[in-house]
Amino acid sequence: MNSSLGPVVGVDLGGTSVKAALVSPELELLARDAAPTDISGQDRLLMEIEQLVRRVAAGHGVAAVGFGLPSQIDQRRGVVADSINVPFMDVAFAAEMGRRLGLDVKIDNDANVAALAEARIGAGKGRDNVIMLTLGTGVGGGIVLGGRLYHGSTGYGGELGHMVIDENGPPCQGHCPNHGCLESLASAAGVRLAATQVAADRPDGTLAKAMDGGGRVEVRVVIDGALAGDRDCIDALAIVGRHLGVGIASYVNIFNPDVVVVGGGIMAAGELVLRVAREEAGRRALRPPWREVEVVAAELGNDAGVLGAAALVL
Repeated sequence: MNSSLGPVVGVDLGGTSVKAALVSPELELLARDAAPTDISGQDRLLMEIEQLVRRVAAGHGVAAVGFGLPSQIDQRRGVVADSINVPFMDVAFAAEMGRRLGLDVKIDNDANVAALAEARIGAGKGRDNVIMLTLGTGVGGGIVLGGRLYHGSTGYGGELGHMVIDENGPPCQGHCPNHGCLESLASAAGVRLAATQVAADRPDGTLAKAMDGGGRVEVRVVIDGALAGDRDCIDALAIVGRHLGVGIASYVNIFNPDVVVVGGGIMAAGELVLRVAREEAGRRALRPPWREVEVVAAELGNDAGVLGAAALVL
């Protein structure tokens, strides 16, 4: 890390909130602030982000700010090409925020910066080759190879959620035209789909009763039920875990990582998902790379975004 910069600001932009933190060169959180994401328009969101960074940076001599964005980013030009849940498309974000703030700016995909944080000070600390998956509304991914984030030729690499694991599976989410992606089977939508399958198979079970009347079961209900020992909920999460394991096996075969780190809101279920994923990946991955890899839960939680964004500029 470049300690000569002093403290920097890391920003994690999400569809519901914008989080900013003042971060030391040792990646310690010094201060933080947040605001609900204003998705009413691009200019309003840019202004909100600018004001949030100014509040966090005030009086600290900050020289740089890093951003984790829910976007596909052209790293050659610092341009946000496309986004999910926020109104940024074909925006020269790095140049615009640099102009507004008068600071050095670096930007990256939100899952990439989370992977960077976990690789530096989290569950992948001390490892050079780290794959991270974030299971939430979608499935994000980040790849650290040889200690550095992998971006591909232009910056669009690392979309791990869009690996197809079932060619005849459900339509993917957002702007993806594919079917059967990990994104659609191991995300919140995947949990709801699995709950629907279990309910159909067990019409007298708890999930079928919860869905009586044609409604859907919320993800938190399935996770809480599983943690409380409900068999239907446990089995629904096991379906998600198997899908996750199929994806992990391919990542292990392709990248030969030291560790696969899994985070995101669905990991509130912990080993109920991760144990099944390990077992499935172990049945499918090639023996030599599987013997060398660990599959572990993320450690940094909701702070991974702001810490990884800060690490971009440190």
